[in-house]
Amino acid sequence: MKTHLDTVASFIVGLIFGIGLIFAGMTDPSKVIGFLDISGLWDPSLAFVMAGAILVGLVAFRFARHRTMNFLGGAIRLPTKNDIDTRLVVGSLLFGAGWGMAGFCPGPALVTLGTGAPQAIIFVLSMIAGMALFEGAERLMRDAAVEPSDTPATPQ
Repeated sequence: MKTHLDTVASFIVGLIFGIGLIFAGMTDPSKVIGFLDISGLWDPSLAFVMAGAILVGLVAFRFARHRTMNFLGGAIRLPTKNDIDTRLVVGSLLFGAGWGMAGFCPGPALVTLGTGAPQAIIFVLSMIAGMALFEGAERLMRDAAVEPSDTPATPQ
């Protein structure tokens, strides 16, 4: 059950994350595209942001692996799947293509949305549409997989 403390803690962590994205330059699409443009005028400064994020993630996951509850008393549920499949590769390619074209990934886009920037509004609306399309396709595939056959089963 979510408490007021959970909500306040979530807000504070989200606020710190958003401020960090702003200071890191992740909310500036031209800076992000400059980082991704390794054949042009490459701006390597975001590599330090990524390295810092990876370092924090490694420490946090190593620490969390030995715990069953978070600091607020909620259950810790870490991902267990670690295989590379077609869905992961295709999803990664789509994510990377969108990031490269728009200069946004979801977190920084949501932070930038707060400024009312038109490109952030377009990105977030497109992201929501993509999520809805994905959910619809998943539901169709799931329903098709569990639909009973048209022929009645014959007792043996």
